[in-house]
Amino acid sequence: MKLGCHISVAKGFHKASRRALELGAASFQVFTKNPRGLRPKKIDYQDAEKGVAFCREHDITLVAHTPYITNLSTPKEDLHEVTIRSIKEDLHIAETYGAVGAVVHCGKHVGEGVEYGTRRMVETLNQILSDYDGETLLLLENTAGQGSELGLQIEELTAIRDATDYPKKIGFCFDTCHGFAAGAWNEESFDELIEKMKETGYLEHLVAIHFNDSKAPYNSRKDRHEKIGKGEIGAAALTKFLRCEELEGLPVILETPVEDEAEYAEEIQYLADLKQGETA
Repeated sequence: MKLGCHISVAKGFHKASRRALELGAASFQVFTKNPRGLRPKKIDYQDAEKGVAFCREHDITLVAHTPYITNLSTPKEDLHEVTIRSIKEDLHIAETYGAVGAVVHCGKHVGEGVEYGTRRMVETLNQILSDYDGETLLLLENTAGQGSELGLQIEELTAIRDATDYPKKIGFCFDTCHGFAAGAWNEESFDELIEKMKETGYLEHLVAIHFNDSKAPYNSRKDRHEKIGKGEIGAAALTKFLRCEELEGLPVILETPVEDEAEYAEEIQYLADLKQGETA
C-alpha cells in the first residue's frame, strides 16, 4: 500500500514531488489548478518532466485532483461548457505530470432530480472523454451526499461508468470520510463494502483511496474531514482499509486538516504503524 498525502504544487511539480519524498510519502496528490477556480493553467513542461523523472526514480505514485467547482450534472449551459473545457485541461495536466488518475467529484442535480442529474452526468462525461486518448484515467469520487450530490453508493458509481460510451477511460477513487458520511460503510459493514466492490466490478477499477476520518457522524451526509483516529470513524475502523489484501498496492492519500504539510510526515508514519499493528 502506497501511503501518502496531498501536497501543494504552488512552487512547481518537481518541488512537490521532492516534498513528497521528504515527508516519507510513497504517493501524493496535487490539484491541477486552483481548486476554487477554473482559470486555465500554463504548464511548465520542463518542470513537469523533472518531476515525472523524480517520481519514477523513487517509485512515487501521483494522483491529480480537479477543481471543486465543476459540476458534471449542471443544467446551466455556461457552467456545462466550462466544466467540459476545464476537465479536459485537467486530464492533460494530470497526464503531463504522470498521474495514474484525475479525481473528479460527481455531479449535483441542483433540484432537477436524480434521474436528470445522472443522465446529464453521463452526457458530460461522454463529451469530456470523446477525444481524450491519454493513459490517465478520470476517477469518479464517491460523495458524502450533501445537498443534491450524486454518487453516494458503489452501485450508483458503477452504473454511471457503465452507462458512458468510454468506461475504459474511467476509474474510481474511494473517500473513506465521504463513504462513512453517506452511510455506505462503517466498522461493522466494512467486509460487506469490500464484497459489494467485488460484486459490482468497482474494485477492479478502483485506482486510489482518499484516507480521512470524519468530524461528522455516520450517515450524516456532511463532508467534514478529520485527522486519523480523531474523528467519528476511528483508527480501528480505518485500519481495516490498511490491512485489506484486496486494496494492497493502491495509493492511499491523506486529505486530513493540517496547518502545515510537515504534519503529514507524522501521520503517514502513524498509518504505517497501524498497518503493521504497532499502535492502537
